[in-house]
Amino acid sequence: MTAPRKPQVALTSKAAPFAIRAERAADVAMREALLDTCFGENRHGRTCQRLRDGRAPAAGLALSAMREGTLVGTVRLWHVSAGGRPALVLGPLAVDPAFRELGIGAALMHQALAAARARGHGAVILLGDAPYYARFGFSAEKTGTLSLPGPFERDRLLAIEFSDRALDGAEGMIVPTGAALPKRRAVRALHAHAA
Repeated sequence: MTAPRKPQVALTSKAAPFAIRAERAADVAMREALLDTCFGENRHGRTCQRLRDGRAPAAGLALSAMREGTLVGTVRLWHVSAGGRPALVLGPLAVDPAFRELGIGAALMHQALAAARARGHGAVILLGDAPYYARFGFSAEKTGTLSLPGPFERDRLLAIEFSDRALDGAEGMIVPTGAALPKRRAVRALHAHAA
Protein backbone atom coordinates (compact mmCIF):
# COMPACT_ATOMS: atom_id res chain seq x y z
CA MET A 1 0.00 0.00 0.00
CA THR A 2 1.38 3.36 -0.94
CA ALA A 3 1.15 6.40 1.27
CA PRO A 4 -1.44 8.95 0.23
CA ARG A 5 0.04 11.82 -1.73
CA LYS A 6 -0.02 15.22 -0.15
CA PRO A 7 -1.85 17.70 -2.33
CA GLN A 8 0.36 20.24 -4.05
CA VAL A 9 -0.23 23.76 -2.83
CA ALA A 10 0.47 26.59 -5.20
CA LEU A 11 2.28 29.39 -3.45
CA THR A 12 1.03 32.84 -4.20
CA SER A 13 3.47 35.73 -4.30
CA LYS A 14 2.11 36.77 -0.88
CA ALA A 15 3.21 33.44 0.56
CA ALA A 16 6.80 33.88 -0.55
CA PRO A 17 9.26 33.26 2.27
CA PHE A 18 10.98 35.89 4.31
CA ALA A 19 14.27 35.80 6.17
CA ILE A 20 15.22 37.49 9.43
CA ARG A 21 18.75 38.79 9.77
CA ALA A 22 20.73 41.42 11.64
CA GLU A 23 19.88 44.94 10.57
CA ARG A 24 22.40 46.45 8.15
CA ALA A 25 23.23 50.09 7.46
CA ALA A 26 21.61 49.70 4.03
CA ASP A 27 18.29 48.86 5.76
CA VAL A 28 17.95 52.20 7.53
CA ALA A 29 16.20 54.16 4.76
CA MET A 30 13.77 51.28 4.14
CA ARG A 31 13.24 50.95 7.90
CA GLU A 32 12.38 54.64 8.28
CA ALA A 33 9.91 54.44 5.38
CA LEU A 34 8.30 51.32 6.86
CA LEU A 35 7.96 52.97 10.28
CA ASP A 36 6.36 56.05 8.67
CA THR A 37 3.91 53.78 6.84
CA CYS A 38 3.03 51.81 9.99
CA PHE A 39 2.97 54.58 12.58
CA GLY A 40 2.64 57.86 10.70
CA GLU A 41 4.98 60.78 10.64
CA ASN A 42 4.02 61.79 14.21
CA ARG A 43 5.77 58.66 15.50
CA HIS A 44 8.78 60.75 16.53
CA GLY A 45 6.73 62.44 19.25
CA ARG A 46 5.63 59.23 20.96
CA THR A 47 6.65 58.55 24.54
CA CYS A 48 8.86 55.51 23.87
CA GLN A 49 10.74 57.43 21.17
CA ARG A 50 12.25 59.46 24.03
CA LEU A 51 14.03 56.27 25.15
CA ARG A 52 15.56 55.81 21.67
CA ASP A 53 16.44 59.32 20.50
CA GLY A 54 20.18 59.79 20.14
CA ARG A 55 20.88 56.20 21.19
CA ALA A 56 22.11 53.11 19.38
CA PRO A 57 20.11 49.90 19.67
CA ALA A 58 21.54 47.16 21.88
CA ALA A 59 24.32 45.20 20.18
CA GLY A 60 22.99 42.36 18.06
CA LEU A 61 19.38 43.25 18.83
CA ALA A 62 18.27 45.15 15.72
CA LEU A 63 16.60 42.76 13.28
CA SER A 64 15.25 43.06 9.75
CA ALA A 65 12.77 40.76 8.02
CA MET A 66 13.55 40.66 4.30
CA ARG A 67 11.46 39.38 1.42
CA GLU A 68 12.86 39.41 -2.11
CA GLY A 69 15.38 42.13 -1.19
CA THR A 70 12.82 44.40 0.47
CA LEU A 71 12.46 45.14 4.16
CA VAL A 72 9.04 43.89 5.29
CA GLY A 73 9.54 43.92 9.07
CA THR A 74 11.76 45.41 11.75
CA VAL A 75 12.34 45.31 15.48
CA ARG A 76 14.98 46.81 17.75
CA LEU A 77 15.78 46.53 21.46
CA TRP A 78 17.39 49.30 23.52
CA HIS A 79 19.23 49.46 26.85
CA VAL A 80 17.30 51.13 29.67
CA SER A 81 17.28 51.41 33.42
CA ALA A 82 13.87 50.40 34.75
CA GLY A 83 13.75 52.18 38.07
CA GLY A 84 17.38 51.27 38.68
CA ARG A 85 17.24 47.75 37.22
CA PRO A 86 18.99 47.02 33.89
CA ALA A 87 16.57 45.98 31.15
CA LEU A 88 15.83 46.33 27.47
CA VAL A 89 12.92 48.13 25.88
CA LEU A 90 11.53 46.60 22.68
CA GLY A 91 10.24 48.69 19.85
CA PRO A 92 9.08 49.57 17.53
CA LEU A 93 7.95 46.29 16.02
CA ALA A 94 6.63 46.97 12.53
CA VAL A 95 5.50 44.81 9.62
CA ASP A 96 4.57 46.01 6.15
CA PRO A 97 0.74 46.01 6.06
CA ALA A 98 0.77 44.05 2.79
CA PHE A 99 2.50 41.11 4.50
CA ARG A 100 0.92 40.97 7.96
CA GLU A 101 -0.61 37.53 7.42
CA LEU A 102 2.75 35.76 7.02
CA GLY A 103 3.69 35.61 10.72
CA ILE A 104 6.55 38.08 10.31
CA GLY A 105 5.76 39.98 13.52
CA ALA A 106 5.67 36.80 15.60
CA ALA A 107 8.88 35.53 14.00
CA LEU A 108 10.64 38.84 14.72
CA MET A 109 9.43 38.74 18.34
CA HIS A 110 10.58 35.16 18.89
CA GLN A 111 14.00 35.79 17.36
CA ALA A 112 14.51 39.12 19.20
CA LEU A 113 13.56 37.62 22.57
CA ALA A 114 15.73 34.55 22.00
CA ALA A 115 18.68 36.76 21.08
CA ALA A 116 18.16 38.98 24.15
CA ARG A 117 18.01 35.93 26.41
CA ALA A 118 21.09 34.39 24.76
CA ARG A 119 23.02 37.63 25.34
CA GLY A 120 22.26 37.42 29.07
CA HIS A 121 19.68 40.19 29.40
CA GLY A 122 17.33 39.76 32.36
CA ALA A 123 14.16 41.50 31.20
CA VAL A 124 12.44 43.19 28.27
CA ILE A 125 9.84 45.93 28.59
CA LEU A 126 7.52 47.31 25.93
CA LEU A 127 4.51 49.53 25.47
CA GLY A 128 1.91 47.60 23.51
CA ASP A 129 -1.32 45.69 23.20
CA ALA A 130 -1.49 43.22 26.12
CA PRO A 131 -3.55 40.53 24.31
CA TYR A 132 -1.07 40.44 21.41
CA TYR A 133 2.10 40.40 23.53
CA ALA A 134 0.79 37.97 26.18
CA ARG A 135 1.45 35.09 23.79
CA PHE A 136 5.17 35.89 24.03
CA GLY A 137 5.09 35.94 27.85
CA PHE A 138 4.60 39.68 28.47
CA SER A 139 2.38 40.94 31.28
CA ALA A 140 1.85 44.03 33.43
CA GLU A 141 2.71 42.06 36.60
CA LYS A 142 6.09 43.77 37.18
CA THR A 143 5.45 47.21 35.64
CA GLY A 144 2.90 48.72 38.02
CA THR A 145 5.44 50.95 39.78
CA LEU A 146 7.36 51.94 36.65
CA SER A 147 6.73 55.02 34.55
CA LEU A 148 7.79 56.44 31.19
CA PRO A 149 9.03 59.94 30.29
CA GLY A 150 5.71 61.05 28.83
CA PRO A 151 2.06 60.04 28.63
CA PHE A 152 1.21 56.34 28.37
CA GLU A 153 -1.61 53.94 29.13
CA ARG A 154 -0.69 51.99 32.29
CA ASP A 155 -2.21 48.68 31.06
CA ARG A 156 0.01 48.80 27.96
CA LEU A 157 3.31 48.86 29.90
CA LEU A 158 4.37 45.21 29.80
CA ALA A 159 7.44 43.15 30.65
CA ILE A 160 8.92 39.68 30.44
CA GLU A 161 11.67 38.42 32.73
CA PHE A 162 14.31 35.96 31.54
CA SER A 163 15.91 35.65 34.96
CA ASP A 164 14.02 35.34 38.23
CA ARG A 165 13.31 38.64 39.97
CA ALA A 166 15.06 40.70 37.25
CA LEU A 167 12.50 43.45 37.81
CA ASP A 168 11.78 42.88 41.51
CA GLY A 169 11.84 46.21 43.31
CA ALA A 170 11.93 48.17 40.06
CA GLU A 171 10.06 51.41 40.53
CA GLY A 172 10.26 54.87 39.10
CA MET A 173 11.21 56.19 35.70
CA ILE A 174 12.43 54.07 32.80
CA VAL A 175 15.39 55.94 31.32
CA PRO A 176 17.74 55.24 28.41
CA THR A 177 21.20 53.89 29.21
CA GLY A 178 22.37 52.67 25.81
CA ALA A 179 25.34 53.98 23.91
CA ALA A 180 24.88 57.40 22.40
CA LEU A 181 24.97 57.63 18.64
CA PRO A 182 28.06 59.35 17.29
CA LYS A 183 27.37 63.09 17.06
CA ARG A 184 27.23 63.11 13.23
CA ARG A 185 24.75 60.19 13.10
CA ALA A 186 22.58 61.76 15.79
CA VAL A 187 22.38 65.03 13.84
CA ARG A 188 21.60 63.13 10.61
CA ALA A 189 18.87 61.15 12.42
CA LEU A 190 17.41 64.37 13.81
CA HIS A 191 17.26 65.89 10.31
CA ALA A 192 15.61 62.71 8.97
CA HIS A 193 12.94 63.02 11.68
CA ALA A 194 12.28 66.64 10.74
CA ALA A 195 11.93 65.86 7.04
